[in-house]
Amino acid sequence: MRNITRYPVEEHNSLWHIYRTVSPFKGVRNFIFIQLARYCPYLPLKNWIYRRILGMKVGKHTAFGLMVMVDVFFPEKITVGENSVIGYNTTILAHEYLIKEYRLGEVIIGENVMIGANSTILPGVTIGDGAVVAAGSVVHKHVAAGSMVGGNPLRVLRPAAEPLEHEQLPATE
Repeated sequence: MRNITRYPVEEHNSLWHIYRTVSPFKGVRNFIFIQLARYCPYLPLKNWIYRRILGMKVGKHTAFGLMVMVDVFFPEKITVGENSVIGYNTTILAHEYLIKEYRLGEVIIGENVMIGANSTILPGVTIGDGAVVAAGSVVHKHVAAGSMVGGNPLRVLRPAAEPLEHEQLPATE
């Protein structure tokens, strides 16, 4: 289960309540800097924007591919550990605005994690150290450290304790 906080709304859909939760100035400022980072090919500058301007926690040597879209309204709720790779055009969300409620949740991506291109990470998810998320996946639940997951709906492709095929020793007679 994801770690999210639910905020019910009575009148209209929850997106109409956005400026009760986030100032318009913050939304516009974050959008501008996120767009700069999305197209920036220089990783140290991209990480500087995420850390210093957007308030994300980003580990050393973490690499965000081109076109990665981090949460515009709550980037400070995103943590990415050291030496992780976030693939091209991945979206990382810390909020969901639905009809009758909105939800907020921290996103924690561990160290040495590989997120494949075009993946979507939903709010309230933790991805453990050394995990691999296949390209095009929708991560809607926690991912165990060292495991490989993929798809929509997300499923485990290789459990954490299972060795890779090329790592297995040949059978002896």
